[in-house]
Amino acid sequence: MLLKKLYLSKETLFELVKIAVPMVVSQGAFAVMIFTDRYFMSQIDPVHMAAALGGGVATFFSFCFFSGLFSYTNAMAAQYLGAREEAKCSKVVTQGMIMTLMSIPLLIIITFSVAGIFEGMGHDPIQVELERSYYMILMLGTPVFLAKICIASYFAGIGRTYIVMICDVCGLVLNVPLCYAMVFGKFGLPEMGIAGAGFSTIIAEIFSFSLFIIFYLQKEHREKFKILQSFHLDMGILRRFLRLGFPSGLELFLNVAAFNLFLLMFQAYGVVEGASAAIVFNWDILSFVPMIGLNIGVISLIGRFVGAQDMERANEVIAAGFLMGIAYSAVLAILYITFRFQLVEIFAPPDGDFSEIRSLAAFMMVGLSSYAMADAICLVSGGVLRGAGDTRWLMIVSVSLHWAMLVAQYFIILVFKLDPRISWLAFVVLMLCIAVVYMWRLVSGKWRDPERLKLVMAEY
Repeated sequence: MLLKKLYLSKETLFELVKIAVPMVVSQGAFAVMIFTDRYFMSQIDPVHMAAALGGGVATFFSFCFFSGLFSYTNAMAAQYLGAREEAKCSKVVTQGMIMTLMSIPLLIIITFSVAGIFEGMGHDPIQVELERSYYMILMLGTPVFLAKICIASYFAGIGRTYIVMICDVCGLVLNVPLCYAMVFGKFGLPEMGIAGAGFSTIIAEIFSFSLFIIFYLQKEHREKFKILQSFHLDMGILRRFLRLGFPSGLELFLNVAAFNLFLLMFQAYGVVEGASAAIVFNWDILSFVPMIGLNIGVISLIGRFVGAQDMERANEVIAAGFLMGIAYSAVLAILYITFRFQLVEIFAPPDGDFSEIRSLAAFMMVGLSSYAMADAICLVSGGVLRGAGDTRWLMIVSVSLHWAMLVAQYFIILVFKLDPRISWLAFVVLMLCIAVVYMWRLVSGKWRDPERLKLVMAEY
């Protein structure tokens, strides 16, 4: 049994902290960027805030397959680093950039196909127009977003997460004042509303990506990882990238599709429910996204030790990951349930009746606190399995559970028209179920079979 083999090593815990903490800061910067955009929208009115949520989720849905695929650069770079094949680490980046360029025509088709989804979900006409505008603007920056994901995942894979932190924090420092200025028309800039939030995000992402390129081409890094020799198509690495990364991309796409459809159905209850969901998921982002930093750290170290065929160290990573994840999420759960009304009140607009939104959002905050630790279990367990190349199992199980939830939500919201609180409870139950299933797979140990791990490292 895996649990009997787990051992908490201070050395491994420190190494995971060293890799994960910069990623927590980095992901936290991303979360603050989204949080800030939606906060500025809430200061206009609840419709703008709901539109920022709907448009933002639709944008991520549109490119999330590619995001899931390219983020597997993390595990592949870590595996090659563990196998002492440093020159192949940079080749993974090149293959990712080639695929990014090849994806642009498909992204254009996706953009114009998805742009009409808001009206079809029965949203308020004013909200539909705002959502579409925000979505179309954000999609202009998608190639830069994907290229940044690829190179950031590479630096995470080789353990240089401080670079990711520096670049993302600098992007945040630019984005927040720029967003404020472009949304409200400050510092000589025109008042652009939700369009300003979209354009400021793109500008900040371009700036951040430029910093990544500067670090990537530094002499010391260029020489160690043979950067200049990596700029060519390598079919062996590309095939391995697609074989392991494709399930991750498809899993993310189908799960985000399920979540997006659930969110759009939930918003169909009305403006009160849509605004309540926006508030709760804003706080969810501030807890969940930093924990993705821990997930990235776990993937990086597990991938490295799988490449080095050192499963004892992998066990130490698992123990350290659970310690960090559960401790962090437990603190957040206590804060969310204790200060739920105060946290909701932050998003109260200057004028208008906020009482219905306050009541529903506070109830939903209780649910958020209930599944916070389930999120931690999912992210640590999923990070271990993904770092070990068990991406096909993750895709099948995760997608099956998410779409089963969506079917249930369809009947709850649209067929039986039950109370939104029932819908939210069903969502919370899904998160708890995923945590149980992921933990079962981790404990079973099938993912660590030596013959299976050899196939993971094969380039075919």
